[in-house]
Amino acid sequence: MQKVIGFSQEIVEGKVIDANGIALIKTKIINADNALETQVNKTGFFNIKKAGIYTFQCKGYKLKTLRLESNKFYNIQLEINSLALDEVVVMANHIPQQLKKVTAAISIISPKDIARSNHTDFAPILNRTPGVFMQNGALNTNRITIRGIGSRNLFGTSKIRAYFKDIPLTNGSGATTIEDFELAAIGNMEIIKGAASSVYGAGLGGVIHLNPKEANLNEVSLQPEFSVGSFGLNKQILTANYGAAKHAIKAVYSNTESNGFRENNNYNRETFTVHSNHYLDANNELTFLASYANLKAFIPSSINEETFMKRPQSAAFTWQQARGFEDSQRGVFGLSWNHVYNDKIKQVTSVFTSFRDNYEPRPFNILEESTLAVGARTRLLGNYQFLNKTFKWTVGAEVFNDIYKSKTFANLYRDFSEGTGSVQGDNLSDFQENRNYYNIFAEANYEFTTNTTLTIGLNINETRYTLDDRFEVSQDNPDQSGNFSFNTIASPKIGLSHLFSDNISLFSSISHGFSPISLEETLLPNGQINTSLEPETGWNYEVGTRSNFFNKKLLFNASIYRLNIENLLVSRRTAADEFIGINAGKTQHDGLELDLLYKWIENKNVAVQLFTNYTLNNFVFKEFIDDEADFSGNDLTGVPSSVLNAGVDFNFANGFYGNVNYQFVGSMPITDANSLYTEAYNLTNFKVGYAFHFLKDIQVNAFFGVNNVFDETYASQILINASSFGGNAPRYFYPGNPINYFSGINFNYLF
Repeated sequence: MQKVIGFSQEIVEGKVIDANGIALIKTKIINADNALETQVNKTGFFNIKKAGIYTFQCKGYKLKTLRLESNKFYNIQLEINSLALDEVVVMANHIPQQLKKVTAAISIISPKDIARSNHTDFAPILNRTPGVFMQNGALNTNRITIRGIGSRNLFGTSKIRAYFKDIPLTNGSGATTIEDFELAAIGNMEIIKGAASSVYGAGLGGVIHLNPKEANLNEVSLQPEFSVGSFGLNKQILTANYGAAKHAIKAVYSNTESNGFRENNNYNRETFTVHSNHYLDANNELTFLASYANLKAFIPSSINEETFMKRPQSAAFTWQQARGFEDSQRGVFGLSWNHVYNDKIKQVTSVFTSFRDNYEPRPFNILEESTLAVGARTRLLGNYQFLNKTFKWTVGAEVFNDIYKSKTFANLYRDFSEGTGSVQGDNLSDFQENRNYYNIFAEANYEFTTNTTLTIGLNINETRYTLDDRFEVSQDNPDQSGNFSFNTIASPKIGLSHLFSDNISLFSSISHGFSPISLEETLLPNGQINTSLEPETGWNYEVGTRSNFFNKKLLFNASIYRLNIENLLVSRRTAADEFIGINAGKTQHDGLELDLLYKWIENKNVAVQLFTNYTLNNFVFKEFIDDEADFSGNDLTGVPSSVLNAGVDFNFANGFYGNVNYQFVGSMPITDANSLYTEAYNLTNFKVGYAFHFLKDIQVNAFFGVNNVFDETYASQILINASSFGGNAPRYFYPGNPINYFSGINFNYLF
């Protein structure tokens, strides 16, 4: 194997990667002077004997031409070609593989997809992905579902796992938060849909993998961005890159402020993200990743139907009176070591820690909580020839432990004059939870032929909780301390893909998954832990295709699937702020997902692309009995019947660019009885901009956009099965923003 340590005269060395840091081992390097080609080695490194101008060419990625200087090491990052996505290399199972050979449904959100909107809200980006739906009641109030999984979670996202590179963003009880990350710090996202990834463990809905922007070697740059918008939006972003010969660091700072469309809706968030790469030698690479967020966001909460129709800008009365908010600080930190033993085997090991502190006054009480997590993840990756066929495999393990502490206090806001807001009273509860799990995983790809790949995988998970009730025990407050552990769960997977031609592939898979129960859901009103609860489990059956037509001008992806869920976990409300969990039945998720991208016009003056994706959801309660109510056969609550996205991207050679995006969202059942549905709605957004060079080393990008162009009234999030208390109407609705604009300017200085 070629070494990348020690420079000799005139030599040029480096590595070719994508936005995920994956080595692009099929890259050709073409000399502009004599057209001679050089191929990178099996770990992505190259060694060129002479400085000069070279073009880097890899299927699925845009050409990149650079002047390479002698006695330097380069980290060459290639950008995805959106019309050749099937050729892109993904890491869905930790094994680098062309997307067209993968046996799972995977969506890639590229930098171009992220740039279609502003850098403020995840929802418009995720909602252009078939099968994925993000409801957002506010910038800090969101729920993500994948193929209907997670729709029954009342607050936040659950049953979906997320990672920031190798760092888990899902806590010990299965809750996931990604919306407090800065979009400008994210290079791309990979979304694995359904229980199809054995290497990530628990998560029926799938996995959202955020990849940070890579730091660039041999580059010093500064990139400030300023933007303003409706409802007092004011945002600043500063990105700095410092790259030496073999060490590079990228730092992103952001500050986002907004008054919000609604009352009690002020939002203020600061983030700081650092990502660094350190190429020690040809066999060893270190990466460091850190992200910190400081957030204070007021909470308008949900409102009833009459208020939603007549005064959507209103906050819920009690939340307005209490001036409810969340004040939180969150940090994640990880260090990864990538070691290459030889051309056939390497090891990736990561250690990580994270914390979250939160203070949240609500009308019914004040919550003070903190979480501290530590863990490690390691895996071996091999690449061998078995019976003269390619056999790639990975085996590894992940261990995770977090300690969650929570206290509640009485909220005395009613005892003070109006406008005072929340006032902390007596302590009401004091808990400490110790939550830990381990995953042991293995997955392998075997190519029977050049065109046929078999994938098999297995994940073994064990999850345990320990609860320590540290509040004074009394007749009214029984001791709720105890232990809860799941039985060891084994989740197998098998998949097959076949290339009928270079342009048409077919894949199929059968896979198992599960989602853990939160400790809070195991608690009974008498303070005991319900040890009879079972985790939700499911089998996913899927067939799909990835195809290119008309000389690769049309990209077409399609999937049909059935996901059967057993031991459906239902949160039954027993009081204004009290829920218990019960296993109440089964659900059946049948779906169709389509994704099309068409290169309509492409010449030296203009490029125009059309995009369309469609999701059809037929999700039902196969069996669902809650007390005396039988909801079997009803539509699954909180999921739209269908979602359609269509739009156009255009780029002119003179620097003008833009996009128009139309979205249709079908009606959603709000109650398990299907007695109430939301209205279907249509949204249209657009963004235009102008990018140009100022002087020699300064690139300027000015942009302007409008969301909800036709001022549609719609519910951007719903609270399913909301109960009414004190004779008040149920508060089901979070109103979406009316027509609103954003505008900004970005500078990129290369030193």
